[in-house]
Amino acid sequence: MAYPKNVGIKAMEIYVPAQCLDQTLFEKHQGVSAGKYTIGLGLQYMNFCTDREGKLVPLKIISHFQHHAMLTNLPDVCSLALTAVSSLLKKFDIDPNSIGRLEVGTESPIDKAKSVKSVLTTLFEPHGNTSLEGIDTIHACYGGTNALFNAVNWVESRSWDGRDAIVVASDIALYKEAASRPTGGAGCVAMLVGPNALLSLDPDLKGVYMTHAYDFYKPDTKVEFPIVNGHESIGRYIGALDACHKNLLERIEARSKLKGDEPSSVPNKVLELFDYMAFHTPNCKLVSKSFGRLKYNDCLISTDDAEWEGIPDELRKLSRSESLKDKALEKTLVSITKNEFKKRVEPCIAGPSLCGNMYTGSLYFSLISLISNIDLKAAEDKTIGLFSFGSGIASSLFGMKITGDLTDLVRKINLMDRLRQRHIATPEEYEEACTLRKNAYGAKDFKPLGDVSSLAPGAYYLESVNDVYRRTYTIKQ
Repeated sequence: MAYPKNVGIKAMEIYVPAQCLDQTLFEKHQGVSAGKYTIGLGLQYMNFCTDREGKLVPLKIISHFQHHAMLTNLPDVCSLALTAVSSLLKKFDIDPNSIGRLEVGTESPIDKAKSVKSVLTTLFEPHGNTSLEGIDTIHACYGGTNALFNAVNWVESRSWDGRDAIVVASDIALYKEAASRPTGGAGCVAMLVGPNALLSLDPDLKGVYMTHAYDFYKPDTKVEFPIVNGHESIGRYIGALDACHKNLLERIEARSKLKGDEPSSVPNKVLELFDYMAFHTPNCKLVSKSFGRLKYNDCLISTDDAEWEGIPDELRKLSRSESLKDKALEKTLVSITKNEFKKRVEPCIAGPSLCGNMYTGSLYFSLISLISNIDLKAAEDKTIGLFSFGSGIASSLFGMKITGDLTDLVRKINLMDRLRQRHIATPEEYEEACTLRKNAYGAKDFKPLGDVSSLAPGAYYLESVNDVYRRTYTIKQ
């Protein structure tokens, strides 16, 4: 078998819930200053799941029912993933038997033993395919990236059987605290991975940082809410970006020595490695700060004083720990990188600003947003830098080359048009949905009550949960 070349993403699909919340209305509803979410976080709308992801059954109606019957439909990562993967197969005319690996990244599992991947096998077994390697990968928002790396490594290994892989990143982001709820969201990204890809991973461009922290975690299995220290988590995100920047350059140097390259040919500026960038996006404002931070890290290792242009002397002298907390430096870096950000990064947040955080799917939604909002002709043969972060901590800064024509891929995804078709819910509907999810989480022996008329044909939804917690899903016809 010939060694596979240009291994990476061959096709992508995304699924988001049928409804979203207008953050401007949510600001008024929560009694905060105008612009706190829309400007301060850069978030205009937020996806959320309700009853079967369809129209919400009012609490006053549900209150007439008793015991478990009062629990309305509870969409989960499985229904989101079933919809995304089935749509990927259909849109791109993929033979289910051509898939040899299926792996899921999620931090919203519904079972402590049974994987989400096992549910997805129901899309392949009717076609006679039960030979599917891979399983679930769980580590906060990083699981999707680890699943992608696993799939790429499988294709490039001696274990590869010649078939493609599918990687799935599916999550529902919901918070208990009112102050954190604007940064929620939901959705699923499914990716076809194999050789001769449209977006191929560059093995020479990867920096990794892993450590132990308690900035965000989910120890209480009785609820779907995390325990989160938002301030610490943002600091951890930026700190991980710094460490990945450093490790990326170290690994480039080490690999160059193995190849016998001249030291003068080894790059020492990360931003010069990438034409575009996409980031894990808990909120869009953090992305602009992160791009500025990469500029700062390049300045620190540069011997050219011109790199520091626009940065006052007093800010240049800060220690690294001081620089992480200095707001004047942060604002300066965002300001001096504003023009480059608009060209190279802003397209990646066009979608997330309208949807919110998808946890494991966030980075890959940003990637879809990027390719959906740039000049594809001008982007041929360009390199995309991607930063993946999962609290706890796992992170990577890696490169992906545009090695094919993305026109058909972008046309089939049809991202921006699809986002315009969502129902814009009121803050009251959103709060009701949060209450219903809290009441229904972990329940058994119930049949959901919600109206599925707003779901698109082909969408999967939860039909019932029996007395031993076995779930049944149905397709909207």
